[in-house]
Amino acid sequence: MLLAVDIGNSAIKLGVFDDQSELIERHTLDPETSAAAADHISSPVKKAIISSVVPRLTPLVSASIKSKFNIEPDIVANDRDLGIKIKYRPIEDAGNDRLVNSATAAYLYGVPCVVISFGTATTIDVVSKDYELLGGLIAPGVKMSAAALHEKTARLPLVEIEGDFSPTSETTNTSIHSNIILNQIKLVETVLSRVEVQIGKPKVVATGGYAEKFAKLCDAIDIVDRDLTLKGLCRLANNG
Repeated sequence: MLLAVDIGNSAIKLGVFDDQSELIERHTLDPETSAAAADHISSPVKKAIISSVVPRLTPLVSASIKSKFNIEPDIVANDRDLGIKIKYRPIEDAGNDRLVNSATAAYLYGVPCVVISFGTATTIDVVSKDYELLGGLIAPGVKMSAAALHEKTARLPLVEIEGDFSPTSETTNTSIHSNIILNQIKLVETVLSRVEVQIGKPKVVATGGYAEKFAKLCDAIDIVDRDLTLKGLCRLANNG
């Protein structure tokens, strides 16, 4: 059994894959529980791999895995050969998950492709027909946008991004909510229209916590794969 771990800013995702690379166990944890991450796994793990964008949590999760399963996790570095060319510079600055997601989407769904991750930040990454990660964009995510409006103003409330939205919202809460939703939609639509001119019509893959929500709102999104990073880590672990 293989344990794949995706350490993000807002959550730690764990997935256990069997010998046929099928995901058989999955958990999403609060980052504050990182020191006991492995305690949530019930399967007999023999191998582990970690992708992390939070350096301070990496050794805590790694130690938890080593303590429970007596194995040393493989920690994915940005210079790892992922099977695609990477133009991002310097490569050390790229989010580890963005690199893994780009390579995995290209492998699973074909090229050219665009990967949109609706997480703490909303990231968009573009892979050409030549399997080259050309680069992408980083924007505030849904919750980050809501928090910024609340924290940087005297009276605006912190809102939940749920429910209907409208450009003619009649309350403060729905005005904030609608603005955030429409900004995300416009970002995606604008980027995709310009990317298509550059690389041709891409396969558009969405992942992250809000992927399903925005897939319903953006016709250009072809595929939702919430386990894209975990699947990519499984592939990496099996292929070396």
